[in-house]
Amino acid sequence: MEASRPTPSADAPSFSTAIRTASHEQHTEAEGSSFMSHLLGGELGVAAYRRYTEQLWFVYRALEDVPQALAADPVAGPFLRPELARTAELERDLAHLGGPQWRTALEPLPATAAYADRIASCARDWPAGYVAHHYTRYLGDLSGGQIIRGTAEKTWGFARKGDGVRFYVFEDIGNPAAFKRTYRELLDALPVDDLEKHRVIDECKRAFTLNTALFHNLGKEFPRTA
Repeated sequence: MEASRPTPSADAPSFSTAIRTASHEQHTEAEGSSFMSHLLGGELGVAAYRRYTEQLWFVYRALEDVPQALAADPVAGPFLRPELARTAELERDLAHLGGPQWRTALEPLPATAAYADRIASCARDWPAGYVAHHYTRYLGDLSGGQIIRGTAEKTWGFARKGDGVRFYVFEDIGNPAAFKRTYRELLDALPVDDLEKHRVIDECKRAFTLNTALFHNLGKEFPRTA
């Protein structure tokens, strides 16, 4: 990595815009994976949706079971909003999808384990890197995640915003658009220098790449069936 970066001009884009622009290629690759395309196209059975939800449980446990010190950290702390927490909702969905014994023999896929390990490492040792993973997951849930919810309700008959899709329902966020604006303002005000911001952008790209690897693992397990 370069030792220094040029100082941005007054006309430089905001940091939240810079992150979105710089990670666009990786984001598009993740969204366009064959597994996600087939899932959203209604070409996979509910078992594939359940398996995907199981893998998300490992990812969100890593995101939400963080060191207590992170809550007081000036970089990551402001992002730890209780209204975003998803683990309990994932567990409710998994109980609906797999019954009360849904945890039995549940194991992460190799890509899931690598993804969760990276999040946990950042949460432990690099708060700004943790923010990169926090951003890619939660803002994605509030945006594209709603498309997945709608597809699941339509394809597999889940009640609207009910059990099976509660992961995608943020009951404590009344205005998602306003919440996302506030979140991006937090990103723009991230109290780190320009070199660290470039490292955060690189970690954001890495987060999307790890997510794509998870989709590839799922795609091998669930090829298109219709």
